[in-house]
Amino acid sequence: MRARLAIAVSERQCELREVVLRNKPPSLLTASPKATVPVLLDTDGWVIDQSLDIMLWALRQNDPGQWLVPQKGTLDKMLDLIGECDGPFKQALDRYKYPQRYEQASGAQYRDQAVAWLAGLNQRLEDCDFLFGDRPALADMAIAPFVRQFAHTDLDWFQARPWPHLWQWLQAWMQGSLFEQVMHKYPPWQEGSPGEPFP
Repeated sequence: MRARLAIAVSERQCELREVVLRNKPPSLLTASPKATVPVLLDTDGWVIDQSLDIMLWALRQNDPGQWLVPQKGTLDKMLDLIGECDGPFKQALDRYKYPQRYEQASGAQYRDQAVAWLAGLNQRLEDCDFLFGDRPALADMAIAPFVRQFAHTDLDWFQARPWPHLWQWLQAWMQGSLFEQVMHKYPPWQEGSPGEPFP
């Protein structure tokens, strides 16, 4: 999702191929042996198979919303916060959302491990609408999809937390037109057929 967010806002035209991971097309395996999504094949032959790297690729070509230039802080500070999300928070999220994959009866202990980090986000949002100022930036768009996954694992539990600023930030993002655009459902791509134009 976050790769699509950056591609859409950068207006970088791509051919989108929706992949069902339980039926991976051979061309995906050829492009990226790790066989996860997203994978971006640049017209210059570059293969980019990390979502954050795809975001940076798109925004370094065109960044109309100045996502790489936060109102407060720096790009490096944003990348540090994203690193916390992609590391410890994402690890806890995966185990909270899918405890059976990790031979756990419940994901509650992993949910609880993420509480302090989410409370920290709520605190950051007390004085401004977004994580690095009063307009969205890279950190917001790279982190929000994972906070959304976390929240929707047990929405009643999440909404009961004392995180009004975090919930308001998440709701504003989910109600935006950009979110609606990237959440559009595409039919699974078939090997040999053209992809969908995106955005």
